Amino acid sequence: MLKYLKNYFTKIEKILWCSSVALIVISFFVFGGGSILTLAASLIGVTSLIFGAKGNPLGQLLIILFSVLYGIISFSSRYYGEMITYLGMTAPMAVFALISWLKNPYNGNKSEVEIRRLKKNEIPVIVLLTAAVTVIFYFILKAFGTSNLLPSTISVTTSFAAVYLSLKRSAYFAAAYAANDIVLIVLWVLSAIEDISYLSVVICFIVFLVNDIYGFINWHKMRKRQENSK
Repeated sequence: MLKYLKNYFTKIEKILWCSSVALIVISFFVFGGGSILTLAASLIGVTSLIFGAKGNPLGQLLIILFSVLYGIISFSSRYYGEMITYLGMTAPMAVFALISWLKNPYNGNKSEVEIRRLKKNEIPVIVLLTAAVTVIFYFILKAFGTSNLLPSTISVTTSFAAVYLSLKRSAYFAAAYAANDIVLIVLWVLSAIEDISYLSVVICFIVFLVNDIYGFINWHKMRKRQENSK
């Protein structure tokens, strides 16, 4: 298994994953990142991103696990928007995305999903669905007295777009996740102002942002390779 993983990832991907893990672990112990659950969620999350960047369904499986852990962490911080988003939306939709990726391997290779381009008539549907989800969640989060309501609502917007695009096997899902990372960085910076231990979570999402940018770039390369091979 270790030999397979060694040959599976490129040198850049190995450096990216190792440096990401190192930064997360170091920041956790330096800033006192709270429970071991936070560290576990961060490591699972960054590992899901490196597999996701390869179009590997294992990335979606790890996102489901990360969503559950992150939902629990968000609840403890009164970020009910994040909790509801990840437990009620991201995790269930990641299940459907996992099924979609497993059903659509590229050339029978179960380690790489077949990437597709969005059709023009799909774009308005995505925009309308995202807008509807945003409005609905705004009032739900407001009713729950969610901390930092505006960025929490925007997080719902970017999260929904990301998981929906994952389901559609579009390369732009990584761009939506990168946008979500930026929102989450803002959210946890606000928490870190009051409690410095949350700086470890901020660093975690900065690491996620770098990985999602790589995933976006790599998916475009994969899509071109897949289309050229046809």
